[in-house]
Amino acid sequence: MRTFGAVVQGLREHAGLSREAFGELVRFSKHTVASVELGRRMPDPTFVERAEEVFGNTGALRRAAGCLVRKPGLAAWFRRWARLEATAVALYTYECRLIPGLLQTEAYARQLFIDELPPLSDEQIDAQWAARQERQQLLRGRPNTAFSFLLEEQLFLRRTGGVEVTRELISHLLEIATLRNVEIQIMPLVRESHAGLHGAMQLLETPGNQWFAYIEAPETGQLLADPKVVSSLQQRYARMRSQALTLEDSVGLLERIRGAL
Repeated sequence: MRTFGAVVQGLREHAGLSREAFGELVRFSKHTVASVELGRRMPDPTFVERAEEVFGNTGALRRAAGCLVRKPGLAAWFRRWARLEATAVALYTYECRLIPGLLQTEAYARQLFIDELPPLSDEQIDAQWAARQERQQLLRGRPNTAFSFLLEEQLFLRRTGGVEVTRELISHLLEIATLRNVEIQIMPLVRESHAGLHGAMQLLETPGNQWFAYIEAPETGQLLADPKVVSSLQQRYARMRSQALTLEDSVGLLERIRGAL
């Protein structure tokens, strides 16, 4: 998308057009033109056709647009975070709603997809799981990345997908917890003081030692880069780590929950 955008920008500048003037010719705002040129937005087919007309119908943009594909299975608002996640040197996740995607089993994930509204087709569910499974390679594929997960005990007591799905899920987490670069801690159901009551969040550190945060709500997500905001969330996460069960006690609790199923 960045390369396509650079081509559009080069052709526009060669034609002596500003973004605003070009936008008027293709009947898109200058902001949309900027988003396409910077590789932030997938060009609409109508945009491509009108741009072709402006630039003399060479066919170059049509052929280039045919090579553009969206990452299947990843929500639009999540893609930027996923790119940062792929190269992070540290990734911290607190979840109170569902098991994080990096830790899900196929049966658990498919139950979540089945519960989506509006309903997803079989093809969409398959694409969602394929994308999630690919992301999960990070845990073993990046042994020098430190992964920390803080999970609420209630996530296992809910039995999403049924007893067998939950039992398989816990066994999977116990296996993941043996990896040297992964720490899984459980926040007990009864906890008089809890620093994470504002909701789920993720934090990551880039190879350049810059920190970002990510929060998500239904149908939207927000990447946070403001150092003050990220620092506040880091403090919350650090406090929650001290409030959660130790690594050993977390494993013990998961084993007891599994045994009681």
